[in-house]
Amino acid sequence: MQPLPLPLDGITVVAVEQAVAAPFATRQLADLGARVIKVERVDGGDFARGYDTAAGGLASHFVWCNRGKESIALDLKDPRGGQVVRRLVADADVFVQNLAQGAAARLGLDAATLCAAHPRLVAVDISGYGASGPYADKRAYDMLVQCEAGLVSVTGTPEQPVKAGIPAADIAAAMYAFSGVLAALVRRGTTGRGGPVEVSMLEALAEWMGHPLHHTMHGGTPPARTGLGHAVIAPYDAYATADGGRVLLSVQNDREWRRLAEQVLERPELGTDPAFATNAARVERRARTDELVAKALSALDTDEAVARLEAAGIACARLRDLHEVAEHPQLRARERWREVGTPAGPLRALLPPITLPGGDAARMGAVPALGEHTVTLLRAVGMTDDEIAALRRDGVVA
Repeated sequence: MQPLPLPLDGITVVAVEQAVAAPFATRQLADLGARVIKVERVDGGDFARGYDTAAGGLASHFVWCNRGKESIALDLKDPRGGQVVRRLVADADVFVQNLAQGAAARLGLDAATLCAAHPRLVAVDISGYGASGPYADKRAYDMLVQCEAGLVSVTGTPEQPVKAGIPAADIAAAMYAFSGVLAALVRRGTTGRGGPVEVSMLEALAEWMGHPLHHTMHGGTPPARTGLGHAVIAPYDAYATADGGRVLLSVQNDREWRRLAEQVLERPELGTDPAFATNAARVERRARTDELVAKALSALDTDEAVARLEAAGIACARLRDLHEVAEHPQLRARERWREVGTPAGPLRALLPPITLPGGDAARMGAVPALGEHTVTLLRAVGMTDDEIAALRRDGVVA
C-alpha cells in the first residue's frame, strides 16, 4: 500500500518570526510537510541566531526551532521589502508573525489586514498579552510571562520560587498557534475561507495553569511550592540512592502504600499503622513519611531501587540529567533520533512527537543559513536578476 503523504504537503507558510513562540509553531508545520518561508532581518536575522554557540557553533534555540525552513532576509522597513513579503503571502496558505505589538499592523502584515486581502489565508498574530487591554504594549519575554501567569509562584521550593527551566510561555503559545492553524485549515476546507488566529503567551500559559488556578479560585488556598514533592500526596518526591543517583516515586493510593511498606521499605506494619495508612495521615506526617522512604532507598543503588519499586507496582522514575536524556534507552529503542543538516554540519535531533503510522516520515529538513534562499524566492515572485541586484546593493535583501 502506498504510504499516505504528510498531512500538510502542499501547504505554504510565510512567517515573519523571531525568538521561540512563532518559530517553534512553524517548525511543527514544516515537520508535517508544509513549506515554511522564514522572513528574517538583513542585519543578523532572527535574533535567536545569536543566543549562544552551543550547537556546533550555532545557537541551540535556533537549531531547535528552525529546521526545514527556507530563509529570506529582507528589510521590512523599506517598502520594497514589504512588497516582497506581500507577494509571497499572495501565494501562501498560512501567515504567522510574532513581531512586537503594533509592528505588524504598521507594516500592513497583521492578520486582519492580510485576511481581508486574501480570504483563503490563515493568518496568525502571536503576541505577549493580546492586542487590547492595559498590557497590550508591554514587553513580553518568556520569564516575564511566567511570572505574570503565576507559573513561578507554584514552581520551586517553599523558600524560593523559580522559573521553569524551559521557555514554557513561548512553547505554550507556539503549540496553540500550531493547533489554531490546523483548526483554521480544516474550517477552510469546509467553508473556503481562512481567517485570523490570535494567540497570546499570557492566555496560553494561564490555560496551562488550570489545576493550581482552579484549586485557588474554588478552594481558596494556592497549592504550596514543594520542590520535587507534591502538595497533596505523600510520599511523592525524589530520594537519594546509595550510588549517588536519585529516584522519584509516587504513591497514588493506600493500596500502593501497603505494597511499598511491605516490598520496598520492608516494614509491613506501616501499611496499616493509622499514622501512615491513609494519604491524609501521610501528608500530615510528611517529614516522617519521607524519612522512612529515604532511609530504605539510601541503602539501594539506583538500578536496584527502580527494580524493587517496579516489582511492587510503584510509579517511579530516575532523576536524569540532560546527558542521560540524550542517551535515554526508551528514545533509543524507539529510534527517535535523526540527523538534521545545518550550516555547521549534521546535528542530532528528535523526531517530532506526532507520529503518523502508515504515512511518510516527518520532514526534518535542514536548518537554513541566513538568507540562504533569498535569491531563489525573489526569482519565484517574478523578480529579474537586475532587480535583485539593486535590492542587494541597497541593503533591502541579504
